[in-house]
Amino acid sequence: MKDLNFNNKKFHLLENSENGKVNTETVFEYKQDGNLVTADYSGGTIRYGKIIAHLNANQLFMLYQCLTNDNELKAGKAIADITFTKKEKIKLTLNWEWLNEESEKGTSEYIEY
Repeated sequence: MKDLNFNNKKFHLLENSENGKVNTETVFEYKQDGNLVTADYSGGTIRYGKIIAHLNANQLFMLYQCLTNDNELKAGKAIADITFTKKEKIKLTLNWEWLNEESEKGTSEYIEY
């Protein structure tokens, strides 16, 4: 796999499980320092969110938290598989789990733009 660089990259949602909170209006802004990857996100249903992740080969091991526009405080964990589109954009496929709701699980896909 080619070298990964998340620094100053923006992502948006392609698909999400029904029990997910983000929508297509949510924007994720990533930063990277070595194998530390972070992101701030907001827009759509999310007032503010934060991701901290460890990059290992072609996966991100993530912890995330957010405050929704309905004032729900949410937290979860995910493993994101990293692939590339034909146009060399990064695509993330997440298997995630809420930590504060009986371990409810889902999947989502995000694309760099």
